[in-house]
Amino acid sequence: MKKTILSLLALSLIFFLACTPAEKKCTQDSDCVPASCCHAGDSVNKEHGPNCLGQLCTLDCEPNTIDCGQGKIKCVENQCQVELKK
Repeated sequence: MKKTILSLLALSLIFFLACTPAEKKCTQDSDCVPASCCHAGDSVNKEHGPNCLGQLCTLDCEPNTIDCGQGKIKCVENQCQVELKK
């Protein structure tokens, strides 16, 4: 019985990870970066992040982004996400 439950849990985890695009996969918060250089409202795995070298952004605090501390980038259930403050 325990083997069956463990097998089902392992299969569920494999299925979940397989459904997550490579750009979004993570195991910890530090695996994730903003998906865009300016006014990011999404995040991706750092291997798929944009090259922001030389990019200039406005100082505007755009809504629904991580601008001005409105949110932070997290790894939630093995997927990079932006967690906005409420």
